[in-house]
Amino acid sequence: MNPRNPKLFTLPEAVAARDDLRRAGKRLVLTNGVFDLLHQGHLHSLRAARALGDALVVAINSDASVRALKGPSRPVQDEETRAAALGALPEVDGVVIFREQRLTKEIRALRPDVYCKSGDYTVDTLNQEERRALDEVGARIEFVPFLPGFSTTSIIEKMKAMGQL
Repeated sequence: MNPRNPKLFTLPEAVAARDDLRRAGKRLVLTNGVFDLLHQGHLHSLRAARALGDALVVAINSDASVRALKGPSRPVQDEETRAAALGALPEVDGVVIFREQRLTKEIRALRPDVYCKSGDYTVDTLNQEERRALDEVGARIEFVPFLPGFSTTSIIEKMKAMGQL
């Protein structure tokens, strides 16, 4: 456990916490993303995801993974800062930083009961490698309603237009 952020787990620590949940008959929900600038859309999705089980683990892309996916100007905030912001939320029980562009290894290790994404995704638009891993571990895939009008990219563009970036 990270002393500066007690909700930030290594993957083995998150697996141990999941094992404790299972022994107690509880269900783990897993979601993932960049969570570069927390906004109302994120909060809405995280609350809805947490309602699907007994504990919510949020896997966030490492800084290198974000750059590979979104370009050299991202992330705006480093992985430790993003993890701390998520860890401060009561809906979030744990945060794991993943280093690859895909969450496949973490899905197979954590074996979540439920995998949750916002409603701007569909079963067909999920990464197929991740989807196969979810099928392998028997995770139920859920999509929570998307709150339109909120995206990190649009917030960044607005800040640039206002000369704040």
